Amino acid sequence: MNWQPTTLNNQWVALIPLEETHFDILYKVASDPLIWEQHPNKDRYQLTVFQNFFKGALASKGAFLIKDAKNNEVIGSSRFCHYDATNATIEIGYTFFARRCWGLPYNRFTKQLMIDYALGLVDRIHFFVGAVNIRSQKAMEKLGAQKIAELMMPYYGEPNRLNYKYQITKEIWQSNGDN
Repeated sequence: MNWQPTTLNNQWVALIPLEETHFDILYKVASDPLIWEQHPNKDRYQLTVFQNFFKGALASKGAFLIKDAKNNEVIGSSRFCHYDATNATIEIGYTFFARRCWGLPYNRFTKQLMIDYALGLVDRIHFFVGAVNIRSQKAMEKLGAQKIAELMMPYYGEPNRLNYKYQITKEIWQSNGDN
């Protein structure tokens, strides 16, 4: 299953398969501590912690570098991971954006591209959001995702953290008229 198509893009963003050569440009965005203030791992702005995050992104074989489609500037990252063929599910997560993108439709248009692509291959998409990450919880609700569980879960090479599990199914996505 190819979880890194050549490129996904629309009028707001271009999602480019993440490569090892993208580390420096992506870390430049991720090194802002305020990006991680609501995240379960608040230290991800630190170089060694971000190196682990980036290693996990490459290992997922589903990660993307996100660029602003208007000016080609790197603004963040997201990824597909934990594909389960038996249950026809995939996870979308590990998403972050430069603060200048907050409150603008970058996240929505990124998730639309990823959800549209994934639902062509699976029946359900899962999202895990940190229990204290109110900003991401609200973003999930705006997409029509349903909270289905609360659980402790590990991040790549990091300790377990309390997360909320959200889900979008083909039916939910198709019935949500603004997608």
